[in-house]
Amino acid sequence: MAKQIDIDLVRHVGKLSRIELTDEQVRTFSRQLGEIIGYFDKLRELDTDNVEPMAHAVELTNVFAEDAPGESLTPEAALSNAPDRRDDMFQVPRIIGTGS
Repeated sequence: MAKQIDIDLVRHVGKLSRIELTDEQVRTFSRQLGEIIGYFDKLRELDTDNVEPMAHAVELTNVFAEDAPGESLTPEAALSNAPDRRDDMFQVPRIIGTGS
């Protein structure tokens, strides 16, 4: 059976966190936190003497593609949907130093 977390403790933690909790939330969190502590008690029963420490439960590998140069867009293709352009550049409204 999971240990009971005192309702006063939940209210105190809520107050420290500046979170307003309803009475129903306090009862729910009290039960849920007690169940979480119960899971830790179950884990303490396991023999972990010969288990290597690990950062992740599964082995992770890098899934990024190699950073290799590819074919670039032409200025005409890059600017084909631009609402406004000047030569081979995007034209955008001035927003800095407008004096407003």
